[in-house]
Amino acid sequence: MNPNPFLGVFFHWLGGLASGSFYVPYKGVRKWSWEVYWLVGGFVSWIIMPWLMALSMTNDVLGVLKQQTGVTLWWTYFFGAMWGFGGLTFGLTMRYLGMSLGMGVALGYCAAFGTLLPPIFKMFVPSIPVPETIAQIASTLPGQITLGGVVVCLIGITVAAMAGLTKEREMPAEEKTKAIAEFSFTKGILVATFSGIMSACFSFALTAGNPIGEASKVAGTGVIWTGLPKLIVVLLGGFTTNFIWCVMLNIKNGSGYQYFNSKMKPEHLGPAGGGGEHGPAAGSATVEGKNYTESELKAPMLRNYLLSALAGATWYMQFFFYTMGETQMGKFGFASWTLHMASIIIFSTMWGWIFHEWRGASKKAHGLISAGIILLIISTIIIGFGTWLKGQGGIGH
Repeated sequence: MNPNPFLGVFFHWLGGLASGSFYVPYKGVRKWSWEVYWLVGGFVSWIIMPWLMALSMTNDVLGVLKQQTGVTLWWTYFFGAMWGFGGLTFGLTMRYLGMSLGMGVALGYCAAFGTLLPPIFKMFVPSIPVPETIAQIASTLPGQITLGGVVVCLIGITVAAMAGLTKEREMPAEEKTKAIAEFSFTKGILVATFSGIMSACFSFALTAGNPIGEASKVAGTGVIWTGLPKLIVVLLGGFTTNFIWCVMLNIKNGSGYQYFNSKMKPEHLGPAGGGGEHGPAAGSATVEGKNYTESELKAPMLRNYLLSALAGATWYMQFFFYTMGETQMGKFGFASWTLHMASIIIFSTMWGWIFHEWRGASKKAHGLISAGIILLIISTIIIGFGTWLKGQGGIGH
């Protein structure tokens, strides 16, 4: 089966839609602390879904994993764990910047580091499983076009960040906090920087796990599904990091009972109690000396579990479609990361508009964010064209 770059771009857009939308169900969770619903969603995303999809759509999953070297499994797991740190702080980015700007800035770093560093590192460590070095990519016309698309993507991300800075400077405080309760451009940028750099490790984890995909192919799995077994290892690493942190927060905040008991403690009903992402009990407040009724203290357990599971399953689907898209990108698989990041930014910005995160911003801010999104769309088209040109064979070599 020959690579089909346009199909690859389509799959990456589906992955971007899933990633840009995964946080929406969490907004419907009521009264749970952040660490509770984040871990519930994470267990579905990083443990249940990878095994479920790999077992149902690939051949001999256990056999494929057993035949891997310890080095392959370790580095795939390790980079997955490092990505987990980015995932943790990604939630804080949403908290301080909102969905549209938060994802735009954080994923900008992901796009830059995750796309360019693997082929750059191959120049110094030739043994890493990356098809070409950055010099080899830049020496061909298709490679130059694709790298040009990466540059356009980074420009678009910069413009989107400028829109956020404009919004920070121009909007009255009450308008900013209507849509994003804890909006802070400075805090958000610092957290997004760390999150973006660490999240780029996911690209390294997938690269380290390439032998797993090859073994799955040998086992008779269709090419388009061969990336699913390596997600088991990558996401186990991510789960490890998030599990440890969430349990630490459960202990620190005394919120562990919320997994099993629907009756909330009064101190956990306000945004400050339990470290909630958007405020565990939307529309409520903790008032000193207030006597809460039974209904006010009761959390909707079934609703919260279902919404958190939906968020986790949706988040997993970004990786599902990412690995499918990656199999279609040919030698320009390195561009998969940029396409994925750009599409996430586009769809998360769409949700930001739906949730009125830009209401009250000036025409300049709206113009900048619109220009940033247009540049990101153009970048995906350029990258897709460059990859298609590469697939024609011999052009520009």
